Amino acid sequence: MSIGIVMLAHTALHRAEQVARHWTKAGCPVVIHVDQVVPKKRFRIFAERLADDPLIRFSRRHHCDWGTWGLVAASQDASQLMLSEFEDVSHVYLTSGACLPLRPVQELVDYLKARPRTDHIESATTADVPWTIGGLDEERFTMRFPFSWRRNRYLFDHFVELQRKIGYSRKIPDGLTPHMGSQWWCLTRQTLASILEDPKRKIYDRYFRHVWIPDESYFQTLTRLYSTNVVSRSLTLSKFDFQGKPHIFYDDHLQLLRRSDCFVARKIWHNADRLYTTFLSPKPGQLSLQEPNPGKIDRIFAKAVDRRTRGRPGLYMQSRHPNEDWENGVTAAKYSVFQGFTELFTDFEPWLSQVTGARVHGHLFAPDRAHFADGQSFMNGALSDNATLRDYDPKMFLTNLLWNTRGERQCFQLGPKSTRHVMWDIAKDPNAQVSVISGAWAIPLFQSNRSFADLRREAAQLQKIETEMLDSLRSPYSKCRRRIWTMAEFIESPMEAIQVIVDEIGFQPNRRLTEAPRMVDLTGFGQFLQNLKNQGMHPYLMGDFPADPIAQGPAPDALRPRPYLVKD
Repeated sequence: MSIGIVMLAHTALHRAEQVARHWTKAGCPVVIHVDQVVPKKRFRIFAERLADDPLIRFSRRHHCDWGTWGLVAASQDASQLMLSEFEDVSHVYLTSGACLPLRPVQELVDYLKARPRTDHIESATTADVPWTIGGLDEERFTMRFPFSWRRNRYLFDHFVELQRKIGYSRKIPDGLTPHMGSQWWCLTRQTLASILEDPKRKIYDRYFRHVWIPDESYFQTLTRLYSTNVVSRSLTLSKFDFQGKPHIFYDDHLQLLRRSDCFVARKIWHNADRLYTTFLSPKPGQLSLQEPNPGKIDRIFAKAVDRRTRGRPGLYMQSRHPNEDWENGVTAAKYSVFQGFTELFTDFEPWLSQVTGARVHGHLFAPDRAHFADGQSFMNGALSDNATLRDYDPKMFLTNLLWNTRGERQCFQLGPKSTRHVMWDIAKDPNAQVSVISGAWAIPLFQSNRSFADLRREAAQLQKIETEMLDSLRSPYSKCRRRIWTMAEFIESPMEAIQVIVDEIGFQPNRRLTEAPRMVDLTGFGQFLQNLKNQGMHPYLMGDFPADPIAQGPAPDALRPRPYLVKD
């Protein structure tokens, strides 16, 4: 078997040539599509330079403007040529001219050889994707988009508004459930051939031709019709900022790219000589069995986004300029809020109460009632646990609790099932210490024996709610002291995080913890998340859990669990 590489190039053709020869040297045929914006003379010179390589072909050229059909047409023609010219190709990997292999090609070949029927393509339904901007999620499939968003923004926006006013809606072809995901995929020969040879292809092509950004939905949707095994993730490392613009990798990102263990990365700056030299050089020695894990570097990108959108303390940018109606003290005393801890740890509440001496409640804003500490029905000031009374004014319920218990630190649990509107009151309160393990709501679902279809629906709903809650905490108007971890990040070093939280409560500062709360058994949790992905749901809040354990060889030190206890 061999892997066929489809490369979409439009600039820095000398780098595209360098990478193409790297692929073919390892026995992988390459079909290159060069954008029509490239002058004919420049294209001819580029093609002549590669004419000596028998494993390189050039497909029919299209104009590939961002967000338009040209990118899909280019991928179709190049893939068709790949399948017809190279019969031994078992998988087709879509890349760009700005992509760079990060690991030896043989590792990718072995990885796909062990998964001969698996299609790697990020594919989630519109209700589950977190990256859509401007409300154009389902609408991108039910409206027409004849104008380029980049070249004719005025016409694009006004035509969208016109369709909304008149109630225009296109019919989605029968049998299709729109899915979205990364443009960069790796499909099996069987799945790709089924898409390209489908008797209804003309119907599908005519429909997707007027979908907005079809390169992120065409193959992602049709793969669901033919694939027997979809792994909903891309094998290509690609990161985007909060505005949807791709991160560009430079020479000083070398170690970061190595840590990802991904097979391919984009976008690489064309002058990053160190990156091209390092990753395209032969690497003798034993091949790695490491699973691609872009989650290892997510924390760095999250910090970059946070710094860019919020600025630094004391350095005010426009979005952080003070506004009127900022309250002078929302509550009367400091308190701590925990989200996800009772799901991840067994008997977390009594443990925290014993360690800190604070009053530790359960879920104060649970749907059924306020779960006061020790099962009490009333708190100081005749504050009732009745859910109806509490939800009449959740903010006053919280402020009354903290007023009536002044001098005693209050701690309570919160979650996606809690009364949602109170999160904003907590977020803008300087007295609040909020600790969140995002995605921990999935643990009870994982532990349940309910139908997977029901679990998937509930997971999508809980994730949507928690995303809104996290947005409130990260708002530029938020004043609380917050700490947010993904589950994957937290369990790497739980005692370190808990130590920080306990120190902030402040009853016995600088006292090192010697006993940890007992963590629930997470065996199989990563596979549970992958199953959700494979069913079209995109569980992103809990971080990246390995779903396919390494089958042989000793586990690298990076994968071994860290010691759980901290001693003096």
